[in-house]
Order: sequence, then structure tokens, then C-alpha cells
Amino acid sequence: MEGMYGPLTIRGSVSVPEAELLWRFSRSSGPGGQHVNTSDSQVELRFDLAATEALPPVWKQRALERLAGRLVNGVVTVRASEHRSQWRNRETAATRLAALLAEATAPPPKARRPTKIPRGINERRLRVKKQRSETKRGRSGGAWE
Repeated sequence: MEGMYGPLTIRGSVSVPEAELLWRFSRSSGPGGQHVNTSDSQVELRFDLAATEALPPVWKQRALERLAGRLVNGVVTVRASEHRSQWRNRETAATRLAALLAEATAPPPKARRPTKIPRGINERRLRVKKQRSETKRGRSGGAWE
């Protein structure tokens, strides 16, 4: 990722301008020593997906459908609090949001075309099956009792 105070690159030449990202900071839980009670190291990054004009319409529609469960009023939120420094948490949150949007806007996979089983393979399978059945049938019948 390039500079923190710049556009957030999603994929290729598509990026989200810094002005559309809303940052919030709060005190993080967990270890941190004496510094923990005075710094707001937890980062919450919000992006209004429904109102953005930065994404192509097709991508935007795809992302809205795929992220429907995560959206609150069309806004996607990402939190990061695993690092002690706010700066590293900012980087983590921005990377997570970029990855989330890249995955949500990715084109759907190609539909699988079922392949036809070659006749030779099917015949061999039936032949082996018949041999196996003959072997098992030969085990029964009390001819050798």
C-alpha cells in the first residue's frame, strides 16, 4: 500500500479517494503498558459503498450484493486493534478494506461445463464391475462344502 493519506487502491486503476473514507479512533483493549490508557489505538474505517461514485457501476452493484450482510445503511465498516500503534492499525484497516472490496468486486467465476465421460472409460468400469460380481458370486453356493 502506498501513503496512508492517499487514495485506497482496490484493483488495477480503480481506487477510493481519501475523502470518502471515514476514520474513527478509540481506546483498544488488550496489552499496551502505561501508554494504553492515554492513546486511541483502535481504528474503525468506514466507507459508504451505497453512495460512492469511485467504483464502476457494475463493481458497485456486485459489491452491494455480496456484502449485503455486512452493510449497515450502505456503509461497510472495518476495525483493527491488534497492534499497539494507531499507525499500524490504520494500515491494517486500510489493507483489510481494500482486500474486502477487491474480493467483493471480483468477476464471478466461469460456469463449469460438465464433461462427457468417454465411452471406453464407462465400458471398462462396467466390465470390471461385472468381473467383481462374478468373483463374489463364485464364493457362494456350497459346491466345495
